[in-house]
Amino acid sequence: MVKTWDQLEKIQPTILKMMKNSLLKDRVAHAYLLEGMRGTGKQETGMLIAKVLLCVSPVDGYLPCEACINCKRINSGNHPDVHVIEPDGLSIKKQQIKELQGEFSKKGVESSKKIYMIVHADKMSVSASNSLLKFLEEPSSQTVAFLVTEQYQKMLPTILSRCQILSFKPLLPHIMAQELIENGVEPSNARLLVHLTNNLDEAIALNVDDWFAQAQKIVLKLYKMLEKNPLEAMVTLQGDWYPHFKEKEQIDRGLDLLLLIFKDLLYIQIGKEEQIVFIKEKEQLEQFALRASSQSLTNQMVAILDAKRKLQANMNPQLLMEQLVLKLQEGSSFV
Repeated sequence: MVKTWDQLEKIQPTILKMMKNSLLKDRVAHAYLLEGMRGTGKQETGMLIAKVLLCVSPVDGYLPCEACINCKRINSGNHPDVHVIEPDGLSIKKQQIKELQGEFSKKGVESSKKIYMIVHADKMSVSASNSLLKFLEEPSSQTVAFLVTEQYQKMLPTILSRCQILSFKPLLPHIMAQELIENGVEPSNARLLVHLTNNLDEAIALNVDDWFAQAQKIVLKLYKMLEKNPLEAMVTLQGDWYPHFKEKEQIDRGLDLLLLIFKDLLYIQIGKEEQIVFIKEKEQLEQFALRASSQSLTNQMVAILDAKRKLQANMNPQLLMEQLVLKLQEGSSFV
């Protein structure tokens, strides 16, 4: 997704300020490592800087004009002097780096500069990493590299030492919520999603995921059954939960949703209704909150967090959920 300077500055102000200073002082490094969680604007920032560097008439010395042929070709992903390398299968192979070096031994097609971006740079094979290292050791003044990664600790220290590292911060909840709304997500859904992930791309995908929509309904149903008796809740586990939450990641997501319900009840009790995430269920949650003590809610949230820990320790998922339901019943004031 193409983003403007202003859009990226809202989510990564420190990095954009630093790059602005580098551009204005003509002190752009020959290689940058853009590291951080997925969805924090790393690749978009790299492409934005590439546009500025190749722009025919940059505005104020640090903004791409967006009108020249270079800006337009980069936006469309087909500029001959901008090369993007991504994993071929599970890894980035030596041959891919060799071909990149071959391209960069030639003169720029439409500009004096050449720019390359390696996406998921941590997935370079050992031989690919060593080939890139030789490339980085003899930098051309006309070449700028962007290495993009979510796991820079997996990369060779010798490569890291030759790059200027830019660490992209997780998006602040209110900024991410606004980004989601601008991407067509309903405000009520945006509020829920920012509590489940800090990854903008993942949140947008979840918003249109039928599995996730059904997961919310099942989790709410399970909670409502908890106020009746253990048998009703156990029936819900067998009939609804187990068929839907099959993988460990799915179960963990379900537990996160369940935890948010109890947090909502606590927010209602302390008069912070504006912070609840299950907005459409607010009226019913207010009734439940009247019948629960803050201590019981705290105990129940601790039980869910304990279940999440046991899940990661590979406890049997069915046994885990049955034990959790019983604990939530015991901790409830309306049993």
